[in-house]
Amino acid sequence: MPETTYIKAVTSTLAAAMRADERVFVLGEDVAEGGPYTATAGLAEEFGTARVINTPISEAAITGVAIGAAQSGMRPVLEIMFIDFITLALDQLVNGAAKAHFMSGGQLTVPLVLRTQGGAGYRGAAQHSQSLESWLTHVPGLKVVMPSRPSDAAGLLLSAIADPNPVVFIENKTLYFRKGDVVDPVVPVPIGAAATLRHGSDVTVVALSRLVGDALDAADRLASTGIEVEVIDPRTLVPLDLGAIVESVRRTGRLVVAHEAVEHGGFGAEVAAQVQAAAFDYLDAPVGRVGAPFAPIPLSPPLEDAYVPNADDVVAAVRAVCS
Repeated sequence: MPETTYIKAVTSTLAAAMRADERVFVLGEDVAEGGPYTATAGLAEEFGTARVINTPISEAAITGVAIGAAQSGMRPVLEIMFIDFITLALDQLVNGAAKAHFMSGGQLTVPLVLRTQGGAGYRGAAQHSQSLESWLTHVPGLKVVMPSRPSDAAGLLLSAIADPNPVVFIENKTLYFRKGDVVDPVVPVPIGAAATLRHGSDVTVVALSRLVGDALDAADRLASTGIEVEVIDPRTLVPLDLGAIVESVRRTGRLVVAHEAVEHGGFGAEVAAQVQAAAFDYLDAPVGRVGAPFAPIPLSPPLEDAYVPNADDVVAAVRAVCS
């Protein structure tokens, strides 16, 4: 199991998928030059610019072209440079890609993958640092994937490319150069299956993307005080592996949900609502939530650091539900 970075896991998986299936191609702004984070570096050299296609700066056009190609039998992987700019592609994505299969009576499929990057930490200010995954989980017809580790980035991307439905694949910029073991060749990770990364008996923490690492750090710290935390990474938000979360909560009796996105209206609220409906009688305390304040993300480094949730916030939330 060679160790590699999150970003290299994405790049190598794209290359493997393109070698295995000539229908797979990549398009987006500057992708032939590697894109803003080198996720597509080297692909144009291997596969040519007919399959690694630079596009104009138009998120709507990129998505529209990908939808047409997918409906014509191709398997496009498009890149939206920042999740903040997915706002410009929402008409195509929400009213086109997500609805085509249903509105055609099953005659059309849209096997596209929309890769995008979210999260703060790079001092990108309010328009380049958001976490907007909860918007996308509200749209029937879209699958939403949010891997936190290199192995899951590789395995879930392979599954997303093979899926007949549109998949939004959300990466986190601050995770790109974190390392982890990835099997070679990559083994697909099922979409809709959570991963329990740490077992515990006192409280369940469901964490998304960047907050997975913070939750594991918090669990280590809390263990020294006698609180054993079970950490679950859903990996995919739609479909959500509610069964794994509920089974854990029935054993621990407590739940904390943690994500980098604004807490108000965040995906953690959906997890909390579904768990209380399925396991209310097992809960010994109200569900705790960790998320960012209801404010735009500041540019100032000290203010951004104070804004983004971290392990300290997870520790505080766990102690609150255990008190």
